[in-house]
Amino acid sequence: MNKAQALQKISTKIKRCLICRKDSIGLPVVGEGDPDAKIVFIGEAPGKTESLTGRPFVGRSGKFLRAQLKTIGLDEKNVYITSPVKYLPKQGTPTPQQIAHGRTHLDEQLAVINPAVIVLMGRVAAEAVLGEYLAISKLHGQTIKKDNKIYFISYHPAAALRFDRKTFIQDFKKIRKLI
Repeated sequence: MNKAQALQKISTKIKRCLICRKDSIGLPVVGEGDPDAKIVFIGEAPGKTESLTGRPFVGRSGKFLRAQLKTIGLDEKNVYITSPVKYLPKQGTPTPQQIAHGRTHLDEQLAVINPAVIVLMGRVAAEAVLGEYLAISKLHGQTIKKDNKIYFISYHPAAALRFDRKTFIQDFKKIRKLI
């Protein structure tokens, strides 16, 4: 089985997962991109636009993210974009239970892709992947090396749009040096 087939198998599992769908709405948003990506971008959970289309980061913050990828010379077809929580939570923000469960699917995806760099966009991404709370406001723009991986800490694009675009853009310029 090649990587694309393995990711498709995980996608099917997510679509059938009753735990993922609990207290959630819309279509599953499993992720998209290159199965051989050297860099993976991880957000929080789908928003309304994503839950209607089944695609990650296609709403307002997604357009901002994808524009930043271009500015640092990355083609979105060569990266993988996903979130730990695969459905839009009914209450908006994912619960700790949704994050913990979503991590099981995300870990499977990351094991298949095996990227060199993982960009953690926001607190939920950091918590889901690293299993700990991180103060993004203090660690953004920095890397953490763990388990032979490089994790780059960043704000979530939605937070950047609301509060500080300039810092997000500056942080993203650092990603170019990592790849």
